Amino acid sequence: MRKLSLDGPFDLSLTVSCGQTFRWKEEGGQWSAPVNGSVWKVRQIDDTLLYEGCSEDELIHYFALDTDLDEILASIDTDPLIHKAVLACRGLRICRQPPFECLISYICASCSNIPMIAKRIELLSETFGRPADKNRFAFPTADVLAEHGTDEIRCCKTGYRDKFIHEASVYAAENPHWIEQLSAMPYPDAGCELMKLPGIGPKVADCVLLFGFAKYEALPVDVWIERIFRTQYFDGNGGKKLPYNTTAEFGRKHFGEFAGYAQEYLYAEREILSKRGE
Repeated sequence: MRKLSLDGPFDLSLTVSCGQTFRWKEEGGQWSAPVNGSVWKVRQIDDTLLYEGCSEDELIHYFALDTDLDEILASIDTDPLIHKAVLACRGLRICRQPPFECLISYICASCSNIPMIAKRIELLSETFGRPADKNRFAFPTADVLAEHGTDEIRCCKTGYRDKFIHEASVYAAENPHWIEQLSAMPYPDAGCELMKLPGIGPKVADCVLLFGFAKYEALPVDVWIERIFRTQYFDGNGGKKLPYNTTAEFGRKHFGEFAGYAQEYLYAEREILSKRGE
């Protein structure tokens, strides 16, 4: 295995298990996942990553190791609650996922839980993707998924999401420059563009823009984040659930341009570390 010495904070385990990505599996301290058509294997020992299946540049890009995480964390560390999360989760980085896989993954994630999301993604890969090694399959391309009908996609336990997956695949296949176009758009415009696709609302759009396009002002609001914001920043809001836009806009104003990082740290500290008993 090749070695990469880290020159900034990074927590591999927390990064790949915090709910932002769904294909990483751990065995004996080593994490593996099909990424960009091949199976990556990564192990962290203190400030060193041991890895195979990818180049150093690919590893650095995917895990955003070229960003100044300390600077990001300093910018969002604006109150005692996020300060606690920053201390507990320091080293969690937001991955730069392949955009098309990220798009389909978060369509699969709509109204679901992580085990079921992961199952759908694996079934799509096994059914329509090519082998990445003897055990795992690469995520299918947009061209391949676009060729198959909703009945075939539904066999991957996607349920009503089958037509949304198909429509998104057709969109990506027929617009080969969609990634570059969305990347060049300001965050609000990119969100509006994504929400033109059937089945993509504000939450899915924000997830795709944060995890697939590194637009860090995107702040996805799920049930846990809404509850954290309502109870900790809105004094309970009289027991009434906060509207999506109210929560997200408050987060962007409160945490600034890296609000998406604040969201991920708050979620990880409350929902991931607490389950580990940390």
